[in-house]
Amino acid sequence: MMKCNGILLAGKKLLVLLFILSNLAFGAGFYDKGITKGITVEIKSAKTLVEGENDITIKLSKDGKAITNAKVRAKFFMPEMPGMPYMEYIGNGTLDGDVYKTMISFSMGGTWQYHIQFKLKGKKYRYRGSVNLGQSSGAMKCGAGKCGGGK
Repeated sequence: MMKCNGILLAGKKLLVLLFILSNLAFGAGFYDKGITKGITVEIKSAKTLVEGENDITIKLSKDGKAITNAKVRAKFFMPEMPGMPYMEYIGNGTLDGDVYKTMISFSMGGTWQYHIQFKLKGKKYRYRGSVNLGQSSGAMKCGAGKCGGGK
């Protein structure tokens, strides 16, 4: 009887572990963070990015202090490929507290490039990256500037 309980307990632990790992890989939202010209750029979505409408949050900061006086624009695009035209969606950021919010509508799945462009005190900045729709950031190993080019 003791061995049976041990096997059941081990099986339950394995199921819980698999559930947690699947949520980390597929249930987490999108996140990327990097630096361009001394400005830290954080891009977030509470949910995994998918075809259709997606809410995006962009936070700009310098030396740990939020920047709230920039003009922010997010451009997501897919380059032209054989048999498929160039596609893009541009969302303008609206300040909400210390973050900029926008909505991006993806017309199809696949890998999309993005440029987070912002203007601050007359100077233009651009942060670059890419995202594969349907994958969470954990699955893509984003964060800490690993996905975005920051150029």
